[in-house]
Amino acid sequence: MGGRRLGTAGWSIPRAVAGEFPAEGAGLERYAARFNAVEINTSFYRPHRRETYERWARNTPPHFRFSVKVPRAVTHHAKLAGCDPLMARFLSEAAGLGAKLGPILVQLPPSLAFDPAVATDFFAALRTRFSGAVVCEPRHPTWFGVAADELLQANHVGRVAADPAPHPEAARPGGWAATSYWRLHGSPRMYYSAYEDAVLRALARAMLRRDESSDSWCIFDNTASGAAVADALKLSALLPVSPEPADG
Repeated sequence: MGGRRLGTAGWSIPRAVAGEFPAEGAGLERYAARFNAVEINTSFYRPHRRETYERWARNTPPHFRFSVKVPRAVTHHAKLAGCDPLMARFLSEAAGLGAKLGPILVQLPPSLAFDPAVATDFFAALRTRFSGAVVCEPRHPTWFGVAADELLQANHVGRVAADPAPHPEAARPGGWAATSYWRLHGSPRMYYSAYEDAVLRALARAMLRRDESSDSWCIFDNTASGAAVADALKLSALLPVSPEPADG
């Protein structure tokens, strides 16, 4: 049974909406009282000890889930090639989340074109180490053709639906349909702009159209101005997101 997951990139709570959350507790505990998911972005920039992931898992309810972003050392520096040791370390650390580990997020740089051989080796190696949900956010136009989509499907990797979309197909989930993942970066000004109500209503409709047996995630990444949490709260009012999904 699938479920809908809604949250933000990180769990910082802006002062403007602090009244929507419990007054007591650590930041993550307060955040998890209103949302059932969060995306860990800091793993992109630096490693976290397994014990840190374990602590985050302890500080959240049983139904809560984390998505975790793959380090830039893998995606932007190594460009997916020859990075088995890096991925092994990352997955070992993130495994500290236990049952609360949701999708692994592979965000690719805009300059990284689709190379079938490199992509096949990377995702095949990843799948030998990790059987959970994986999503990929490509940004080069070559990733939105049939060959790339078939490769993602073959490796059970969902393609992120992103806003702003770097390619028309990027606005819709692709790849493996069992996991749909929306990342809203803010538009027209990335990381800053809040979303209009009409956009949020359209997003809610799109998520509701997904097969009930699939997992649907929506993460707001427009955090620079604090808009992400407010937008997520608005979207939560439009979606029947249970505080304790069936898989919790």
